[in-house]
Amino acid sequence: MTDESLRAQAEALGPWFHNIEIAPGLFTAPDHFLGDYPSVKWRHFADAVPADLTGKTVLDIGCNAGFYAVEMKRRGAARVLGIDEDERYLAQGRFVAEALGAEIEFRNLSVYDVGALGERFDVVLFMGVLYHLRHPLLALDLIHTHVAGDLLVFQSMQRGATTVAPVAADYDFFDAAHFDDPGYPKMHFIERCYAGDPTNWWAPNRACTEAMLRAAGFRIEAHPEEEVYLCRRAATPVDCRPVYPARPPP
Repeated sequence: MTDESLRAQAEALGPWFHNIEIAPGLFTAPDHFLGDYPSVKWRHFADAVPADLTGKTVLDIGCNAGFYAVEMKRRGAARVLGIDEDERYLAQGRFVAEALGAEIEFRNLSVYDVGALGERFDVVLFMGVLYHLRHPLLALDLIHTHVAGDLLVFQSMQRGATTVAPVAADYDFFDAAHFDDPGYPKMHFIERCYAGDPTNWWAPNRACTEAMLRAAGFRIEAHPEEEVYLCRRAATPVDCRPVYPARPPP
């Protein structure tokens, strides 16, 4: 395809959230309000992700136009699957993959339905999705249960304190002071809109992000960028809560 043809097709598929170079000097979103996004973020943690993914399988959940899926393919991943619920993003991803000659599969699938894939992946990307979900911890649980094989690359918008306060395993019912500590895990609920986007539901602080990842069964291995975590899947979630016996039928 000529540059003119690529440019025309990119414009027809717009607007774009991922600014991707599909030919030398030709980008999908040159006027992105966040600048060269997500490249500007990727540069801060790219070195923390394995440079050689030869033979590995990758699942990109909430893949958007496929920026990270393309980067994983460039690192030699044998199979890359991108899933998203937005058909426009999936069309953009297929166009980008074709323009770059990258063999990437795209499917319309929700994070809540990842169990339907019936397989585990060596690397799971979960970038910029958590805060768009009504049920974020459920999503992390499903990823751990069904598709995470080893490495989880996670990113979420965060708001509030960046400090992490020490938290005891338990507190007395009348001891409530710790809830007011800025570093206590907090998830801010967005009832209507944030930044003009009605799909923004939650904004965790750093402590909450880390606590949720641990609660879902992921061991945090690295924190290379303010909002990015590299995690390993634990065999079983680490949970200090007691398991109560089922209530007997009446």
